[in-house]
Amino acid sequence: MKVTIAQINTINGDLPGNTAKILSAIEKARSDGADLIVFPEIATHGYTSQDWFQDSDIIGRSLDPLEAIVPATEGITAVVGTIRPNDDPHGRRLFNTAAVIHNGELVGFADKTLLPEYDVFDDPRYFEPSDHRRLFEIGGIKLGVVVCEDFWNDKTFWSERLYETDPTDEVLAMGADVIVSLNASPYNKGKIRLRCDMVAHRAKLQRRPIVFVNLVGGNDGVIFDGASLVADEEGDIILQAPAFEEFVETVELDAGRPDARGITGGEIASIHRALVLGIRDYAVKNRFERAVIGISGGIDSSLVAALACEALGPENVLCVMMPSPFSSEGSISDSQLLVRTLGCESRIEPITDAFETLLGQMGLDKPSRGGESLAAENMQSRIRGVILMAISNAEGRLVLSTGNKSELAVGYCTLYGDTNGGLAVLGDVLKTEVWEVARYINEKAGREIIPASIITKKPSAELAPNQFDQDSLPPYEVMDPILRMYFEQKASPADIIAAGHDPEKVYWILNKVEHPANEFKRRQLPPTLIISKNAIGIGRRRPVTHRYRRASN
Repeated sequence: MKVTIAQINTINGDLPGNTAKILSAIEKARSDGADLIVFPEIATHGYTSQDWFQDSDIIGRSLDPLEAIVPATEGITAVVGTIRPNDDPHGRRLFNTAAVIHNGELVGFADKTLLPEYDVFDDPRYFEPSDHRRLFEIGGIKLGVVVCEDFWNDKTFWSERLYETDPTDEVLAMGADVIVSLNASPYNKGKIRLRCDMVAHRAKLQRRPIVFVNLVGGNDGVIFDGASLVADEEGDIILQAPAFEEFVETVELDAGRPDARGITGGEIASIHRALVLGIRDYAVKNRFERAVIGISGGIDSSLVAALACEALGPENVLCVMMPSPFSSEGSISDSQLLVRTLGCESRIEPITDAFETLLGQMGLDKPSRGGESLAAENMQSRIRGVILMAISNAEGRLVLSTGNKSELAVGYCTLYGDTNGGLAVLGDVLKTEVWEVARYINEKAGREIIPASIITKKPSAELAPNQFDQDSLPPYEVMDPILRMYFEQKASPADIIAAGHDPEKVYWILNKVEHPANEFKRRQLPPTLIISKNAIGIGRRRPVTHRYRRASN
């Protein structure tokens, strides 16, 4: 059997556009002589369409895309991720399903059973779980078709499982010759390798080929990496789709030749590609052609500028320098060097006059070393935010905010200032990871895209004389491992301390994270590109109004 994996990039709610991509891929598969083509989960409507899945017009017309897709399958079988109505008046009104179509006829549906509701997932809000399993016999080969989570509950692979049942085991027990898994599995660190191991393990154990197709593309802050694959019955990966790009290719299931390409590059390379894809898709899918970034000569804004130039082209990126009375000569010169290196447009909009006027109007003292000057410090950030938003309004540019996860976690940011923007590019990237990605960009290019002077300088907001981040925060090398354990592993304070971290710093940092004022700030962030589990954004839910405090005794 020749199989085509159709790793496509869909847009939420763009039924005509998504259907056109599906039809184009079917034609490509047919020209390759494929017997079967497989698409990602809910490829017709967009997996992250959220509460649109509750709208009566969406539900009533949920099968409309199939009217164009079914006739296009002459001479081929297509398995298409879509939605269908639940005719039972009880329960959710839709099924998350895979439509199995053969030679111009709709053979049937394989509905999703296991509905995740952790991290960024909220399937039970929209979909009814299926209690029915079936096989689809195509050309004498029995296909066991499962949708995403229904594949992810293998008791021989996972030490802990969320569900008692395993739909994939059930279709195997029914006699499936080939497992077909449709996925919308978001990117987070370590997940690409995890998927490869999971698929290869099951294929080898069950002696069955597995076709695992994953969605690719950015949808608001959620980034799907693709990295689809086909494993033969020996557990060898015989077709490996590249990560972070569309891919429609065909393989013979019994080819017996492992794909030599594999998934190359380390985790920092993957983070880099994820952020570039996230920026590009958020801009393009929201019809922004150009972006604007406030640059300070610091590492965060410099990295965002470099990523934006890669995503959108330097000709479409405007970097705005907004020096204040506290901006160092080095920061200004570093910003100018960065702009020259990137080859993007730049502009200087000094804020000193506006800042001093507002200081006088509000009766505030200018910030001084060690003085109580928070209002005056924040005023500078908010003036910059006003300038960037004015440029956005006047020129139709997407404002990319530049705050990193370490700062946002502990509230080291200014509401309506540096948190302004249409997309938070680094909101899930720890400060130490920011440096790593910047170094990777330079290594990959073989030259200094981001000047070394920016990468090595001591971090500072430059809102007061001789101000440095470590005046207010623990060193990022100390703080980030604690934040990583807390967010990504959901580790308790005791777990983090047991890993060798200073108890006083652990409780100080975690209480900063949980502080109502800081949650209030994070709640008003723009969409955040997500690269880890339990990230700031839709994957993490905390109340603003609370009095919880983590105590050390």
